[in-house]
Amino acid sequence: MGPRLVVIVGPTASGKSRLAIDLARAVGGEVVSADSQQVYRGMDIGTGKVSAAERALVRHHLIDVCDPDDEMTAARFAELADRAIAEAAGRGAPVVVAGGTGLYVRALLLGLFTGPPADPELRARLRAEGLPALWERLAAGDPASAARIDRNDEKRIIRALEVLELTGEPMSRHQERHDHRRVEPRYAARVIGLDPPREELYRRIDQRVEAMMAAGLLDEVHRLRAAGYRPELRSQAAIGYAELHRHLDGVLPLGETIRLIQRNSRHYARRQLSWYRGDPAVLWHPEPRAVAIDDLERYLREP
Repeated sequence: MGPRLVVIVGPTASGKSRLAIDLARAVGGEVVSADSQQVYRGMDIGTGKVSAAERALVRHHLIDVCDPDDEMTAARFAELADRAIAEAAGRGAPVVVAGGTGLYVRALLLGLFTGPPADPELRARLRAEGLPALWERLAAGDPASAARIDRNDEKRIIRALEVLELTGEPMSRHQERHDHRRVEPRYAARVIGLDPPREELYRRIDQRVEAMMAAGLLDEVHRLRAAGYRPELRSQAAIGYAELHRHLDGVLPLGETIRLIQRNSRHYARRQLSWYRGDPAVLWHPEPRAVAIDDLERYLREP
């Protein structure tokens, strides 16, 4: 088992990045981002990346590691994170993981349920049905997975349906068997969850979207399109980017687009929380200031 970690999880706008930086500074540590969108270069504003000034204070890993048309998977993330953690340990630096993507955190701490190999013919048949029909089928056959997967994430929806059809069991049931109670953890970890009061969280999310727009998110999407990164890419299906691509395609007026980003961000926050609700290992706190950093510092420094 590798070095012990502190892992900070929770919904968007809950303060994970700030807490990770504060803890890393207190212990002389480094931060590994477990966010499936912050890996992409050129996607800065809409993904909520920490600033250059913050990265100058604390070394961050797995930010800006690939282009928006590169393939990033949970398995590849875990490989890169393992490497970053080993390098930090070699420097004597404790590691704090800031986790926005539940599947990435699961891959790092527990490994992945690999499932049956891909079936190209089945995938082609599913894709031909269209995304709305696929989503409805997933919601009926594997509601637990549907609650965790964005309804626009065609790749993950098709994979979940593929597993369901090939194994006769929902992917969520396979994943339940592949959890901390049945699988040897890859790392010793203290998992801290942030769960602000719902109304306060939604207010922060709405304000955050407005701040992103004021900071130039629309111009960022313009630049991505000019560089050839089209809406069909998986990276461009991220919340904020997908809606603004539709606006630039003339489908949505800007005001409606902003409201849609806010609504989708709130829905995503609920999915992030539901991912961890059944995990008794998560120690929940309403705010970063409620977390006892001294206790986490002692945990990371224990031999």
